Parts: sequence; C-alpha cells; structure tokens
Amino acid sequence: MARVTQVTERSPMLSAERSRSAVLASAFVRGTFAAGLGLGAITVLVMVLWISSSSPDSGPGGALHVATGLWLLAHGAELVRTETLSGHPAPVATVPLLLTVLPLWLAYRAGRDSTESGGAEDPAGRRSAVGVCCAVSAGYLLVVLGVAAYARNSGLPADRASLAFPPAVLVVLVVAAGVWASRGRPWGPVLAWAPLRVQEAAARARFRAGLEAALRAAAAGVAMLLGGGALLVAVALVWHAGEVQESFLTLAGHWAGRICVLLLALAFVPNAAMWAASYGLGPGFALGTASTATPLTFGGHPALPDFPLLAAVPAQGPGTAANWASVAVPLAAGLVLARFTARAAVPVSGSREGAWGAGGTAAVAALAAAGCGAGAALLAAASGGALGTGALAEFGPVWWLVGPAALVWAAVIGVPAALLTRAWRLREQGWSWRRDVSSTEDERPEPAPDEETGGKPRASGPLAERYDFLSAGSWHGEGARKARWASLRRGSGGLMADFPAGHTEARTDPRADLVADPRPDPRADLVADPRSDAVPVPQDPRPDPAPVPQDSPRRAASQDLPRDAVQDAEKTGDTSGNETESAGTGAGADTGTDTGTGTSASRAENGGAGAEDGAGTGGGGTGTGRLPDAQGHAETGREDAP
Repeated sequence: MARVTQVTERSPMLSAERSRSAVLASAFVRGTFAAGLGLGAITVLVMVLWISSSSPDSGPGGALHVATGLWLLAHGAELVRTETLSGHPAPVATVPLLLTVLPLWLAYRAGRDSTESGGAEDPAGRRSAVGVCCAVSAGYLLVVLGVAAYARNSGLPADRASLAFPPAVLVVLVVAAGVWASRGRPWGPVLAWAPLRVQEAAARARFRAGLEAALRAAAAGVAMLLGGGALLVAVALVWHAGEVQESFLTLAGHWAGRICVLLLALAFVPNAAMWAASYGLGPGFALGTASTATPLTFGGHPALPDFPLLAAVPAQGPGTAANWASVAVPLAAGLVLARFTARAAVPVSGSREGAWGAGGTAAVAALAAAGCGAGAALLAAASGGALGTGALAEFGPVWWLVGPAALVWAAVIGVPAALLTRAWRLREQGWSWRRDVSSTEDERPEPAPDEETGGKPRASGPLAERYDFLSAGSWHGEGARKARWASLRRGSGGLMADFPAGHTEARTDPRADLVADPRPDPRADLVADPRSDAVPVPQDPRPDPAPVPQDSPRRAASQDLPRDAVQDAEKTGDTSGNETESAGTGAGADTGTDTGTGTSASRAENGGAGAEDGAGTGGGGTGTGRLPDAQGHAETGREDAP
C-alpha cells in the first residue's frame, strides 16, 4: 500500500498592525483615486455633449482639453483664453460653484476614509492624522499637476501661479476636514497654535458648546442668505422672461448646444444666488469697471456678456420699491441666526436648567454674526472673478464690502432678536388670568339625565359599577319577553295561554332603581298577573327542572349588594310570607316548588287580592330562585333579581 504524505504549505503570517509606510501609501492612492474620479466624471459629460453635437468645432483632443480646463477651474485655478478677437490672452477666473461640489466632496471622502479604514498608526500606536492628510493631499495634487501639464498646450491652459492658491490650499483644507471628522471633530488639534488662554477656555464644556452653537448659527445665516438670493434670482428670471428666452435662443441654434448652455447656466446658479444676496445686503455687484448695481441705484456703463442669467439684472436707474424689497434677505438671515442661538441658549423651553445668561447669549450671537460675515465674504470672492483685462476685469460682488455688510446686518438684527427669543423661551408655560375657584364652583352644570334610568341622573360609585352589566334593552324588551313566553308555552304542553295582546309596554329597567336607591325593594321585579280573571292552573306532574347555578351573573350581582339591603329584602320577604300563610297559602310557600299551587289556592279563597299575595308567596318561597309568570309557572331561563 502506497504511503501518502500530506504536505502543508504555510504562507507567511501578516502582522496584525499595519506599518506606517503601508498606511501612508494607501492614503496616497486614495487621494489619487479621488482626483481621477472627479476628472473622469467631468470628462464623460463633456464627451457626451461633444458626440451629440452636429457640428463640433474640434476633435476628441479639443473636447478632452475642455474637460481638463473645466476640472481645473472647478478647483479655483485661473484659466487663460488664448483665442480672442483682440489677440491678447484673457483670464477666466469666474468659477461655477456648482461644479466644485463633486471634486471637493471626493477629496473630503478620501481623507475621512483613509483615517477610518487604514487607521494610520505610528510606531507608538497613536493615530498620525497629519501624515494621512499630507499623503491624501499629495496624491490628489499630483493629479492636478499632471492635468495642468496636459492642458498647457490647449486653448484653455491654467495659470501656473494660480495652481498654488487657491487649488492647493483648498484641497489641503478639505482633506484635513475629512480627517478631522473621522477623528470625532476634536477641538484640541484645531486650537493647538492658539494662545494658552484660548486653549484653557476650550477645555471647558460650556465654551465648546458656545463655539459649536455659534458655528451652527453662522452656517444657518449663510444658508439663509443663499436661499433668499436664489429666490430673488427666480423672481428676476420670471420678471425678465422675454430677455432671458431671447438670450438663450441666440447662443445656440440646435438642441445639443442649448443643452450645453442650460447645463452651464445651472452650474452658475449658486453664483447668481450669492450675487443677489450681495445685492440685498447693500454693496451689490460689479458689472465691469464702470458699473455697479445696488438697491439704491444702477448706473454707469455695464459690460454684460450675452448669457441668460445676466439678462435678469435690474434695469438701470434709481431703485424702486421692488428693488428695496431685497433687504428682506439679510433680515431673514439675521432672524434665523437669532433662532439658532436662542435654541442653544435655552435647550428646554420654559426651563432655566442649563440655560445661558443674557451676556453669554449675546456673545454667542455676536460670534455667529462674525462667522456669517466671514462666510459671506468667502462666497462673494468665490462667486466672482475677472473675465478679461479691460472692462470685465471686475465682475461680481466685492468681497471686502460684502463681508462687513453681512456682519453688520447679522449683528444688528441677530443679537437683539436672540435675546428676545431667549426671554420668550424662558417664559413660564401656561400663563393665564387667575380665576376665583369659589365663584366657579357654584356655576358648575348639573349632570344631564340619563335616558336608560328613566330621566334620573346616573349615580357613580362602586354600587353603580356592580350593576353596570345588567342590560335593560335585551331582557325587558317586547321581543325578548315574547320569545320567553313562547318557550314556556311549548314546555307546558299547551296549558299556557298566548302572550297578552294588550301588554306591549316594556318593563322599566331595574338597574335605574338600583342605581338611584342603594336599598331596593325586592318586590319591584315581581311579575303581576296582567289579567284580573285568572284561572287556576293544575299542577304540573313533571319533576322540577334543575336548579340554577349559584354562580350566575344575576345571583352574583345580588350577592354583591350591601349587607343592610339584603337584610331589608329578607325582612320584607318574611313579612310577605307571613301574610300569605294567614290567607291560607302556607302550603305553597313551604313546598319550595315552582308549580304555583299555593298561589292558585290563594286566588280562589281571597279573590283578586289573593293574586297579589300569591305572587309574593311564590317569590319568597321558591327554592330554585325563578320567578313565576302570569299563569303561575316558573319562567325558565331567568333568575331572580335582587
């Protein structure tokens, strides 16, 4: 038998901890991959539009050069147009803000994912956030340099000086934000170069809470400025719909070109919103070196390129009421800033626990106003830029005027509104005029009468709850009584008469008397003979039916009666029994049967009065607990009520 030898090959065991160089290499690759994704997305869009064009101006190489130029422009790089009518190069520095969203988001994700998944650790076992940030930024900027080198010989090359600022600085800041977010957003590394007093203050929880609240309020104010500006742009486009349509149709004659113009206009919508916000703040925006549009006036000689969004600018001349209405945008931004600040100052409305003082609230609102002004200045600088060297050298909002204007509006409106909102949230809940309790007690309405109890008010308490299960409509209704009578008549073998035709009134609900009077009369539910000429019925020779179980609902209800009510009922029954025995009906009371013999004898001896005594005797002397009917027979299926 051949001997089988099993050989096991052991692969080298990898270390559980990744080395620092491997982590940095992974971060570098992530940065390169993020830049390639953004460039590829823009390239695909441009190539699709180039393919769909019926008469393109250049070949695939020209389309690729346009795609690389747009990608560099999205990072803030300044492009240079070499093919101009004058022959002199002209700068293109107006960045479509919507086009920057995808590249910056990819860079942010690269920095965040590199720290979370790789866990960049130095030999001491601590995260090296600075190393990861530098590695991701280096990989991303390497692609930027390669693309700039490729586009150098195209019709839209990038200015070399503009590649350092803002593209390089912007990429590093965005990647650092991603790394900071992955580490839980600690404030220690951010304030590492701040003065010692600021670092000591940052160690306190209240300071961090105030700083975070100020940042949120500032972001909300800037967002409100952009939202209000977008609303103004929409109103202006509708107001100048004719000019906008004419400009749109003039730029492109076929559908592929019109799609390109439409996409370019959509990319500039955030720019237009910031321009409108600057217009509402007061400084307005420049339309060349010799013209500025403000709510008060629009003069000079504007240099307007033919573009649909620029066709919606206000008309030249002094401002009107419609132009002055644009100041509602900064007013709304200040109120939103105050709202966010007050909510952070008073977390729980109506409670002073954990609430800030008036001074702290005002300080946070002022800090938020400063942040709102800084954000507005940054967006104003990014939304504008030169489009030429002559009249279009200044185009868009002036950031160093927009920033202070936003600060003043936010501080003047936001700080007082934040204090007022804080006071409103600290108010005691349920403010109302005091009422005199003694005067209102006499004015309480009486309880409405209940129809089921015969107009008597329904009592409340344990006694009413005990008899709440008794049903007046189902047991005492005419249909139910006829059904019981027919059942008894069939059981008697035809000895019982038909249901009396004139007796159609439903019996009253015994529950009404029980609820109104806690001491009921046990004879109230006894059935009297509806006919005055009752004929004695012979005794039924059949044996008595089985007794009713003692745990039936109605007997249980009678057992739950108060003790004094039960004793009173027993005394009444004994008295009735004694009177019956004196009338000659004692035999019917002592037998304990339901045949009604004693009742018939009592009727024969005493006439009409004996019927009443016999009924009382049958109710008090029966041992089965069933009540006799009008003919003297026990009514099956019904138990005696208390």
